[in-house]
Amino acid sequence: MNLNQVTIPATDMQASTDFFRLMGFLQIVDTPHYARFECPEGDSTFSLSLTDQAAPSTATIYFEHQDLDGWVSALMEKGFVFEQAPTDQAYLWREAVLRDPHGNKLILYWAGPNRKNPPWRVEKRA
Repeated sequence: MNLNQVTIPATDMQASTDFFRLMGFLQIVDTPHYARFECPEGDSTFSLSLTDQAAPSTATIYFEHQDLDGWVSALMEKGFVFEQAPTDQAYLWREAVLRDPHGNKLILYWAGPNRKNPPWRVEKRA
């Protein structure tokens, strides 16, 4: 099994699609009510769905990049505003936080081997 995609809400499709393309994502579906993007690396995708509800999603979307600090610096030069600069977390990830035009929370991070294999990893199955 593999995760296909995550869909988040957008009230302004043009502002939201512009935002994600400027971040470096490739838009592969473009309709008035739905947009889908490929991540620059790997096989992951995510999408936007038009909504008239002002509240952002309560989900948090994580995008991983080995050169997190360089990526954040490049985005800041393009005008992106971060709620949190790259910061080392107690759970061994380095994270920066920003929000898309709809207010959805995005975390840009690098975790290296701790992404799937932290010191406290467990393996439970049914």
